[in-house]
Amino acid sequence: MSDRREFIKKSTLGATAIAASGLTFSAKSYGNIIGANEKVRVGVIGFSDRFRSALFPSFMDSAKKLNFEMVALSDLWSKRREDGKAFFQKNAGWDVALCRNNDELYERKDIDAVIISTADFQHALHLAEAAGHKKDAYCEKPFAETMADANAALKACHANNTIVQIGSQRRSTENYIAANEYLNSGKFGDIVMVEMSWNVNQPGRWRRPQEVQAIKEADTDWKRFQMNRPEVAWDPRKYLEFRLFWPYSSGIAGQWMCHQIDTVHWFTGLSHPRSVAANGGIYQWKDGRTNADTLTAVFDYGEDKKGFQVVYTSRFSNSAGGTKELYYSNGGMLNLDTNKVTPEGGLREGEAKAMGLKANLLENFELPQVAMTTSADTRKDPSTSAHMQNWMECVRSRAKTHAPVEAGYSHSIATIMANAAFRTGLRATFDEKLQEVVCGGKVFKYGSSR
Repeated sequence: MSDRREFIKKSTLGATAIAASGLTFSAKSYGNIIGANEKVRVGVIGFSDRFRSALFPSFMDSAKKLNFEMVALSDLWSKRREDGKAFFQKNAGWDVALCRNNDELYERKDIDAVIISTADFQHALHLAEAAGHKKDAYCEKPFAETMADANAALKACHANNTIVQIGSQRRSTENYIAANEYLNSGKFGDIVMVEMSWNVNQPGRWRRPQEVQAIKEADTDWKRFQMNRPEVAWDPRKYLEFRLFWPYSSGIAGQWMCHQIDTVHWFTGLSHPRSVAANGGIYQWKDGRTNADTLTAVFDYGEDKKGFQVVYTSRFSNSAGGTKELYYSNGGMLNLDTNKVTPEGGLREGEAKAMGLKANLLENFELPQVAMTTSADTRKDPSTSAHMQNWMECVRSRAKTHAPVEAGYSHSIATIMANAAFRTGLRATFDEKLQEVVCGGKVFKYGSSR
């Protein structure tokens, strides 16, 4: 453990009892903690669009009051390093050190924690690397795209007591927090069905045509970028438009489904589905991508004799329906688009009486009105700011974050199962003993695709 991280940890021992209770500290309360004025210095891994538009402004919302500063940037592409340096100088007045790769970043003695916003398939590998260097981490979702990567990152974080916040920002959002409390109050009854969708009509989503034309292999490190993926010849599209190509991303599953399926795990306490079936394809945007532009997955959840189904749909070709998360019980519906609980669809007196039962209708209930954005530009999404602040507080207090490493591990099991079912055409299950996703009796690997 680095001397600085050890100092920060020891300086907050007086808050251990509060941290253990699950409470977090207000910014004002830090003034009462010995050593709380010690600056926490952060390294940035990946100068991405997501970092610029959402993570950086969210960090800045709390940086001054919690005494955090970004001091170094690691990115494989020279252009992004230079762009990042100018960006930090303009927007924060910080002269950050530039690192060609993470080896150079971790050679520095002034890094306490990192923010990881690299390519989808790199998140878990970079998180395991950060944990191995005793650095706390805010890690963008998806947590992992393969179980091998997920298992490695989970093990590393547990071994090093790493404070991790996975970028599942719904867990820091008022309406979702209220929904979780309501569902667990018992008033809703057992969940019998969940319907989720994420629909857009954006031919340019995840495309970077101008950058693809501009980038040169000599200006980056293609071999290092590929990490543990099968080595292939230089391909600027896979470098910059990685979300369109397996095994660098599962596309819809890793980008969008992971946000929504995470709420199922959070609300129910279930760690993964019992099984998943999926289908889809590239029906509209035939631009060389290998990930689907349309996907439907059906999840079976539950334990013992109780269970429910989750139906997830997403398409890139028509935005009708937008983003929906609908939870159903026998007594009605919780709608996280309108943020209302209603008796809609509940068991009414006529149907109930015919079977010798009583009517079962939920009372109307309203959650806080918070809208989730589906745009690539999330600067107006307050949930990311709250999520980042929670991580920064927990780095100091050593309390568990809203979306700890276990949450990321769980959403990855579900999304990997969906991706496996889609790519093999077979029903996917999870082998608890092996900690692997299985289709047709075989562990799902890169080459298991139809």
